[in-house]
Amino acid sequence: MYLIVTKTFPPEVGDMNNLMWGLANELSKHYVIKVFANYHEKHKLFDEQVSFLIERVGGIKLLRKYRKAQLINEFIKENKIDGIIADHWKSLEHLKTNKKKICLIHGKEINHEKGTSLNKRVLEVLDSVETIVANSEYTKNLAISLGVQQDKIIVINPGVNPVEKLDKKTLDKVENLLKHKFPRLITISRLDKKKNHFNIIMALRNLKQNYPNIVYICIGDGDEEDNIKDITAELDLNPQVMFFKDITSGLKNSLLSKSNIFVMPSIINKSSIEGFGIVYIEAAKYGIPSLGGKDGGAADAIENEKTGLICDGNDLEAIYTSVDLMLKNNKYIEYGKSAKENSSKFLWDEIIKKYKEIL
Repeated sequence: MYLIVTKTFPPEVGDMNNLMWGLANELSKHYVIKVFANYHEKHKLFDEQVSFLIERVGGIKLLRKYRKAQLINEFIKENKIDGIIADHWKSLEHLKTNKKKICLIHGKEINHEKGTSLNKRVLEVLDSVETIVANSEYTKNLAISLGVQQDKIIVINPGVNPVEKLDKKTLDKVENLLKHKFPRLITISRLDKKKNHFNIIMALRNLKQNYPNIVYICIGDGDEEDNIKDITAELDLNPQVMFFKDITSGLKNSLLSKSNIFVMPSIINKSSIEGFGIVYIEAAKYGIPSLGGKDGGAADAIENEKTGLICDGNDLEAIYTSVDLMLKNNKYIEYGKSAKENSSKFLWDEIIKKYKEIL
C-alpha cells in the first residue's frame, strides 16, 4: 500500500488538485492507494465515487497539520506501508517514519532565499526523502540553486487526461457566441499577478489596431479580478474581452477548442513562479498553440517555434509581436498541429510509467 498525503485534492478545483487526483487515480490501477487529504464541505459525494480510500482531515487550519500527521503516523504503525508520496514538503514535515518517501516540488513553495529559516525547513524535509519529483527542468534547477541535493531530483511533468468528447449543443452555442470574432485568444487560470493578465490586456489594445475583430476570452477568478476588469474598461476594451468564471468543464473546453491561441506569458511575482503550466498542455490537446513566458517552466510544456512561442512577459512589445507572428501566414495552425501531436507524451498513461519506476 502507498499513501498519498496532500493538502490539495478534488472536489476543490485547481491544477494542483487535478495533479494529485490524476496521480492517485492512475496509481490505484496498479497499487493499493490511500489518500490523506484536507476536509472539503462537498467531499462526501466525490469520495464515494472513487476506487481508492480517502481519509479527510478537518479542524482549525493551524492545528490541522499536526492532527493530520498524528493520524498518518498512527496508520503507518498499524499497517504495512510501502511508501509515501506527498504533494508538498509541508505534508511530510511532521511525519515520523523510515518508510520510503517521495516529495513533489512545483516551484513557488520551495522558493525561499538560501539560508533563511524557511529554506532550512525545506532542506531538512527534502534531505529525508528518497526521491524528489520536480515538475519541470526549471523547478529542478531552482531547487539545486537553493541547496537541494541534485542526485535526489528527477523531472516528471504533470499528466493530463485524454480529450473529452464535447457536447455539440455547447460547441454550437460557443461558435454562435464567437461568430465573426477573429483572432480568438484565451487564458484559463487564476487571476493573479504571475499569470500576467494585465500585460495581455495592455497588448490587446495594440493588437486591436491590426485585428479589429479580436476577442480575448478570460476564464477564472482570483485576487486580481477587479484590477483586470478595471484596466479593461479604462482602455475601452470591454467589447474585446469576455470574462467567465464558475463555468462547467464542458463549456470551458468548448471555448478552448474554438480559440486560436492560448496566451499566458507568466512572470515572476515576488517568490511566486509558474513551475510548469499544465494549461498549456490542456490547450495543446485541442490543437491550440500557446504563448508562454520565459520566466518559469513553460519551456517544458511549449517547444518554442514548434508548438507555440515563449517570450518575455514583462515586455509588452514582445507579447504583441509574438501573437502577431503566430497569426501572420496562419502560423498558429501549424503550431497547433504540432502541439496536438506533442501533447500525447503528457497523457497519464505515459506519465504514470515514470512514477512506477521510482516506487
